[in-house]
Amino acid sequence: MPTYTPKASEIERNWLIIDADGLVLGRLATEVAAILRGKHKPTFAPHIDTGDHVVIINCEKIVLTAGKAEKKKVFRHSGFPGGIKEQTFADLLEKKPEDAVRNTVRGMLPKNRLGRAQLKKLKVYAGPNHPHAAQQPQVLELDHARRSA
Repeated sequence: MPTYTPKASEIERNWLIIDADGLVLGRLATEVAAILRGKHKPTFAPHIDTGDHVVIINCEKIVLTAGKAEKKKVFRHSGFPGGIKEQTFADLLEKKPEDAVRNTVRGMLPKNRLGRAQLKKLKVYAGPNHPHAAQQPQVLELDHARRSA
């Protein structure tokens, strides 16, 4: 029996909204990465982008456990010698919460052109407003990603 490979015409893409208010960053990112890849669908194939579009709102209210916000460092490099910049994750969440969430999800996707295509289906917003109401997205509840303390 040959392995099933979904055709481009068979792929259905849904739009999902996730409210990140009070969610733990790592648990949210693993769920979102699986949805972007399409691992929740029976037609999943690792070499084809079968995932859904994900809109994350309220990412400024996301939490990190065990004091990681102050301990964890985020690095970026300008490309020039000595051009490395370092800041704590708390500073990044305060200044650019969208980038903090997007970079965390990006680290959990494949590091190739397929992963870059899957990341384009992720939309992240700091507040509760988003411009994707015309796509009629479904609201997805991630209760197991909530902080238990």
